Amino acid sequence: MISVIVPTLNEAGTLPRLLGRCRPASEMEVVVSDGGSEDGTPDTAERLGARVVRSERGRGRQMNAGARVARGDVLLFVHADAEPPHCFQADIASILGRPGVVAGAWLLSIDAAGASYRMIERLANLRSRVFQLPYGDQGFFIRRADFDFLGGFSDAPIMEDVEMVRRCRRRGRIVTAGSRMLVSARRWKKEGWLHTTARNLLVLTLYSAGVSPRRLLALYPPHRISASGAPSAGVSDAGR
Repeated sequence: MISVIVPTLNEAGTLPRLLGRCRPASEMEVVVSDGGSEDGTPDTAERLGARVVRSERGRGRQMNAGARVARGDVLLFVHADAEPPHCFQADIASILGRPGVVAGAWLLSIDAAGASYRMIERLANLRSRVFQLPYGDQGFFIRRADFDFLGGFSDAPIMEDVEMVRRCRRRGRIVTAGSRMLVSARRWKKEGWLHTTARNLLVLTLYSAGVSPRRLLALYPPHRISASGAPSAGVSDAGR
């Protein structure tokens, strides 16, 4: 069974699209882990068939809370403004069935036209495939046994996806599927694609140099600490 876990904060408008693709069924459940929405997100999720768990705000904390109540032997973490490919269940089965593979993700596809978005996609997908470093907005799936062995996500305010991927690579390979995860362009449109991309690359560089996530949080303006409680580190996922 696949458990789809979605961290949310005020995502009532985006959830129907995602949950329309990930309809709960005998072989799949959807767990929405809400960080205190004020727009009716939990009611929307329940109406669409998802289980809802309330959590302390913060993407890592919310995903861990969802994982604790999940019943599946495979966990798929998806952001609320993303849409997995139609073949996502087959991709998961194929990739996790390969020897030595611990986790997987999808290629990034941004739901907007323009050369700048295509460039961001190419860079993100190169990073994901060559360096086995997918970010959270590409989706992330892992066997429950491996997730529990690794201790779940960090409670740090940002970089929880990068930190998890690094631990996974010490246990096995991370494979990026050939199909694509479609994500909203809203983050880049709010601050501009160049500014957002440059900041995210700076954050990743500083984090790799040993700067703590809590210190790096100062690089994000306060109004960006939203969607799931804190911005994520990804080139296309920082600062909703």
